[in-house]
Amino acid sequence: MAEAPKQQAAKRIILVAACALIDRDGRILLAQRPEGKSMAGLWEFPGGKLEDGETPEDCLVRELHEELGIETWESCLAPLAFASHGYDDFHLLMPLYACRKWNGTPQSRENQALKWVQPMRLRDYPMPPADIPLIPILQDWV
Repeated sequence: MAEAPKQQAAKRIILVAACALIDRDGRILLAQRPEGKSMAGLWEFPGGKLEDGETPEDCLVRELHEELGIETWESCLAPLAFASHGYDDFHLLMPLYACRKWNGTPQSRENQALKWVQPMRLRDYPMPPADIPLIPILQDWV
């Protein structure tokens, strides 16, 4: 007789939206997590946690303005992929959107370093574990 699968302790699910901003040269913007935040020093796609009642698209429009000082619109955000990754104390679900149209020049507003990176160079930047599976998707798509 087969044993029933073991139950894992339930982890809270954190929903974070991320955006691959793609410039005219096909480069993708990465932001480095600043000191004092978890995973400080790692590079990631801009974005953030959804607020109560917020859609991923609304979150990205808000976060891109807050973090980078740029304006974009829901119609300019194309859903591309998602990451689902279990960390020790939570599970991250992160839709990734691509955006090629915005107003303004991205500038660091939250003490994070910014870097425009060619898709084939994304692996040169240490990233959080949830972001790593998104790299080949972006490399194929851009």
